[in-house]
Amino acid sequence: MTGTVSITNRGGPWLLADQIALDFINTVAMTDKVTHDFLQADDDVLHWLNKAGIEIQASRNALPGPPGELLLSARTLRELIRSLVEKKKHGQQFDPDGLNEYLRKIVSYPKIITDSEGTYQIIRCSETASPANALGIIAEAAAKLLTEGNFDYIRQCEHPDCTLWFYDRTKAHRRRWCSMALCGNRIKIAKFRQKAETEKS
Repeated sequence: MTGTVSITNRGGPWLLADQIALDFINTVAMTDKVTHDFLQADDDVLHWLNKAGIEIQASRNALPGPPGELLLSARTLRELIRSLVEKKKHGQQFDPDGLNEYLRKIVSYPKIITDSEGTYQIIRCSETASPANALGIIAEAAAKLLTEGNFDYIRQCEHPDCTLWFYDRTKAHRRRWCSMALCGNRIKIAKFRQKAETEKS
């Protein structure tokens, strides 16, 4: 229980991966050697989607389907994305069929826009009114990551007790931690204490 409180006090789930599908994976986190799932109810899924910038104007009472259905669908997608990312990271082939099931639920439409020079172009917009469509958008982000992402820069935090993923988009590509606040400083403090203990003995 102490570990769960510690995670909650640190403000998770965090949006620090610099890629929304990885942030979605990170809704399961390990801190203080305790695993915590931030998605415990349908409302948690809605809250995370809104926090991630995918606005769903719905409440638990307005959701289609029985209570818990959105949660189950979100957790299933999350573990599917995690499995695919891990396989891709290890250079293994993966089966996209499960992800395609979520992708086919996306409702989208073409829209003509103009750029700063007055040039017309067509872009595709996605409706996010329904939770199913919102999860489809997460699935699309995962699909783009798997097909277009540079997996040399897709990593897990180097802290031994952290499982968070991130996309290293820094200029030097030397990012090692999910964030300095969560894990980088913990490593620095641990090394400082170890050095101090060594100097005492």
